[in-house]
Amino acid sequence: MMEKKAILVLLVLSLSLISGQEPKKIETLKAPYRIHTLFSVECQNYFDWQTVGLMHSYKKAQQPGPITRLLSCTDEERKNYRGMELAPTFEVPSMSRHPKTGDWYPAINKPAGVVHWLKYSKEAQNVDWVVILDADMIIRGPIVPWEIGAEKGRPVSAYYGYLIGCDNVLAKLHTKHPELCDKVGGLLAMHIDDLRALAPLWLSKTEEVREDRAHWPTNYTGDIYGTGWISEMYGYSFGAAEARLRHKINDNLMIYPGYIPREGVEPILMHYGLPFNVGNWSFSKLQHHDDDIVYNCSRLFPEPPYPREITQMEPDRNKRRALFLNIECINTLNEGLLLQHAAFGCPKPKWSKYLSFLKSKTFAELSRAKPLTSQSRQMMEVEVHKEVDNAPEKPHPKIHTIFSTECSPYFDWQTVGLVHSFYKSGQPGNITRLLSCTEEDLKQYKGHDLAPTHYVPSMSRHPLTGDWYPAINKPAAVLHWMNHVKTDAEYIVILDADMIMRGPITPWEFNAARGHPVSTPYDYLIGCDNVLAKLHTRHPEACDKVGGVIIMHVDDLRKFALQWLHKTVEVRLDRSHWSKNITGDVYEAGWISEMYGYSFGAAELNLRHVISDEILIYPGYVPAPGVNYRVFHYGLEYRVGNWSFDKANWRHVDLVNQCWAKFPDPPDPSSLDQSDNNSLQRDLLSIECATTLNEALHIHHERRKCPDPNSISTANQDTTNETRTNAETRTNDDESRTNAETRTNDDETRTNAETRTNGETRTDSETRTSAEARMAVETTTSRKFGKVDDIQGLRHDDVPKNNSQQSSQPDTSNGTFSSMRFWIMALWAVSIFAFLGVMSVMLKGRKGLKKRGKGYKSKRRTSYSGFWNTNGQDNRHIRSAETA
Repeated sequence: MMEKKAILVLLVLSLSLISGQEPKKIETLKAPYRIHTLFSVECQNYFDWQTVGLMHSYKKAQQPGPITRLLSCTDEERKNYRGMELAPTFEVPSMSRHPKTGDWYPAINKPAGVVHWLKYSKEAQNVDWVVILDADMIIRGPIVPWEIGAEKGRPVSAYYGYLIGCDNVLAKLHTKHPELCDKVGGLLAMHIDDLRALAPLWLSKTEEVREDRAHWPTNYTGDIYGTGWISEMYGYSFGAAEARLRHKINDNLMIYPGYIPREGVEPILMHYGLPFNVGNWSFSKLQHHDDDIVYNCSRLFPEPPYPREITQMEPDRNKRRALFLNIECINTLNEGLLLQHAAFGCPKPKWSKYLSFLKSKTFAELSRAKPLTSQSRQMMEVEVHKEVDNAPEKPHPKIHTIFSTECSPYFDWQTVGLVHSFYKSGQPGNITRLLSCTEEDLKQYKGHDLAPTHYVPSMSRHPLTGDWYPAINKPAAVLHWMNHVKTDAEYIVILDADMIMRGPITPWEFNAARGHPVSTPYDYLIGCDNVLAKLHTRHPEACDKVGGVIIMHVDDLRKFALQWLHKTVEVRLDRSHWSKNITGDVYEAGWISEMYGYSFGAAELNLRHVISDEILIYPGYVPAPGVNYRVFHYGLEYRVGNWSFDKANWRHVDLVNQCWAKFPDPPDPSSLDQSDNNSLQRDLLSIECATTLNEALHIHHERRKCPDPNSISTANQDTTNETRTNAETRTNDDESRTNAETRTNDDETRTNAETRTNGETRTDSETRTSAEARMAVETTTSRKFGKVDDIQGLRHDDVPKNNSQQSSQPDTSNGTFSSMRFWIMALWAVSIFAFLGVMSVMLKGRKGLKKRGKGYKSKRRTSYSGFWNTNGQDNRHIRSAETA
């Protein structure tokens, strides 16, 4: 025991001499002394140059105790790995690809490596204190746990204030002790017994948070990318809370290069996880992700400015200290690379001013081991006082999501994409497709099972004006759904079919309220600011330029839906104000009348919107930094390099019913140019949108049990092409269908029409036209007012099966009228022949008789005309039945 204490005294003396400080005799000797430093890496060039920097700083700062690199490699990576000699290494199994879920998340190797080291390493049996670091760190001075305040049961860590999940529902979901959740990370110093209790929980909680995709968004986690990448950090905090470990939180020990240190504080650890710069010089570790600089004898990182230049460029003392830290970080990395190259046997590099500086006394003095200052010893501990509310949390209101489509292949593949992303996003509540179809389209429609569906009569051809405007189906469908479905949802989220959800869209997050719906900005709706609004609403000042995504209270929607429809019709009929300078519509075709119908209808009811630009983004647009958009709206063409996507090009392609059909694959993200971050983020989002669509189609084809794509026969492909052709034919407007139906009358009907006199034919034709017109008006009028009758062939349950999610499918024709028509026509033809035969016999039998009286002639004429009247009426009944 005495020998060990003597060794420790010698160590402290040597550190004190180097640092120029008096040795600390009593304080250090009384504390436990076996320290072990750990850091986790993978078999990649990216981690190799970081390892070189950390190992060099470990030696330079004279960190006490051994250090171990926890190396996670797959078997394939291990075969080709060159860096086994870079650090003392303990190999651990790779969990980058999770063995059970298949999730790709390399950060999980950190807790998994610690668990493996504790279980299988002999060194772990001879340790009192453990210091855990990240590979992208530079040690500036000894990190002695008891000197920085660590105690058994009270680990020390750096402050990570962005871990907001410790204060919200995330902590309540993933730990029984949310009040013990500390926002910490980076530097960890703790007793070995605490680490043994914590490590398994650290791993399991990391897996939990990683699987909780519904709570990845920035507002829950603070992660600006919203991709669950910091799940491991939350795994640590939640695991520590479960183990009832309360941290001593210090915001002075560690600093990010680029940050200004506090007055009197000397950080002993640098974490270069973020880009930093000095004047025009800059460094970002991400730019060196695949850099083999460790194994390239002639290369170092770009040299930063010299200390003399910094003194000249920055007069402020504190800011100058920050710049000195920046160059110290990169110079220490380069110094470590030089020594590693020499260890590899590389030839001595040529003399340069920069190499001379790295070997100079000036640099040695600037980068010598730093002791803790008195201000750092005070810890500046962050005390987190949390009020624990024992009252039961008020449940969030129920949500229902709806979107409008039509019976066409174009909307079917959009439906597949949206519904897939809905379930993937973790959106609360149910989703319902409002399907607007004509009866004829519905008979041939194959996509009933693509989504929970409510069937709506089509208003693409307006029943009164005859205007062809399919966009009106959106407000008409919402009105129909509100009138026919009982929903227990308090808020309704309305989307378009050409959207992909990336995360939940909730009223409580975006502050929707009764009278204050939430929507996204549509700034091109300039009609809200000019004469258009004055013509179509009594409250033009209340007109909001919004659209796309809508979150509205159900009570507001009940009042609003009819206004939305009426105002859409109004704007659509106002052709004199379709011009671009009034509406902002570049096509000047009144196509955005429905959007104005929404804004003007909301203004009529004085609904004032909460407008958020953080919900929706168009692929191809540059995202705002730090925003986690919830919805892609791929309404416009977008490109990534030579690859492009435009939904209009796929209007008539049946991707849903053709096995394994998909869109052209977008470029691989790894192939993108990373020099411009704005372009990179834009292209990554564009790729994500297209990839999600193809992923949805693939899952759909798997669900349909499509055969192996390599075994699909040419015959099947031909059949698919024929189906696509039929689908295209079905998209013709109602006018074409009416003409086609008129042309397809059978030969018997035409023969009968020819038999009649010209006058009779015109009269019957006029009668049929009038009857059809009356029937059309009656049918469409019932649609307008939400009625459902036998003519439409649609049924809606008063209480749908899953709380307004689905309505029963419509009945289809069984050919009864066609069969009746055939037999009546046949009977009519037989009667004519029989009548002619009888008349022939009678005429022959009465040859030579005297002239008949007028009464007989009159009687015969009356009987004859009565026969034709009866048949004429029968024929018209048949026509009416066909029309119905």
